[in-house]
Amino acid sequence: MGSVRVINDDSHFQGEMSSSGTKLVVVDYTASWCGPCQRIAPVFEQLARKYPRAIFLKVDVDKCQETAASQGVSAMPTFIFYRNKTKVDRVQGADPTSLENKIQQYYGSEDSEDGDSAFQGHMDLSTFIHKQQCECLNESDDHPFAHCLTSGGGYLKSDCDEQLIISITFTQAVKVHALKFKAPQDKGPKTIKLFINQPRTLDFDMADSYQAVQELQVTPEELEGTPVNLRYVKFQNVQNIQLFIKDNQNGSDTTQIDHLAIIGSPISTTNMGEFKRVAGKKGESH
Repeated sequence: MGSVRVINDDSHFQGEMSSSGTKLVVVDYTASWCGPCQRIAPVFEQLARKYPRAIFLKVDVDKCQETAASQGVSAMPTFIFYRNKTKVDRVQGADPTSLENKIQQYYGSEDSEDGDSAFQGHMDLSTFIHKQQCECLNESDDHPFAHCLTSGGGYLKSDCDEQLIISITFTQAVKVHALKFKAPQDKGPKTIKLFINQPRTLDFDMADSYQAVQELQVTPEELEGTPVNLRYVKFQNVQNIQLFIKDNQNGSDTTQIDHLAIIGSPISTTNMGEFKRVAGKKGESH
């Protein structure tokens, strides 16, 4: 682990992408004649050692012309970031700071990697959450919603009464497969109404009266991080998801969530067929 894999042809690239699972893949599109590419190469090697749970690939655009063309690479170096065979971001030019910042943004935490085995092809979607556009109604000032997005020790607590509305926006459309809650067995959420793709955050009256996409009754056992499966067919194209937490397990005035994880996959999966398209112009014979 922790080393850069050099890609020698287009099919080699496809193979690496197919076997990457839900890990972050960072691809350096480079060329032997490009000065800035040579200058940033040692930095790329260092980052591969520093972030061993990601896969680092080096693609020579002259040897892999179809791959470079299908990925829209026109200048070197270009770094493209993929998760679940999905292009999530790119950095153009030899800029070590931007490169490392993007790796940190999409790298994910140790506990978000364990989704691989339980859900083939699904993962913790935390790296796709647009944190600036999330909102939580009735959160306590000392224990806001941001605390429950990581498992780092903080928690979300309701303020005036037991109800919460959590609105989560994603950076791109996703499919949602399951939710995972970690919460105290007495103060954890019980009845949850789920809404998707609402133009704005619902208020409590609307959330109470609107028809939910799905309503969950969470058991105390499910508050230990057991995945709560959703009706997957209803959550195939989610830009935002809202959780109306109606009550908690023991009917007390405060609801607490230590960690909330959303399990699923991004939609715009890089179509492997793209790589096989011949890069020639129309009318040329091959």
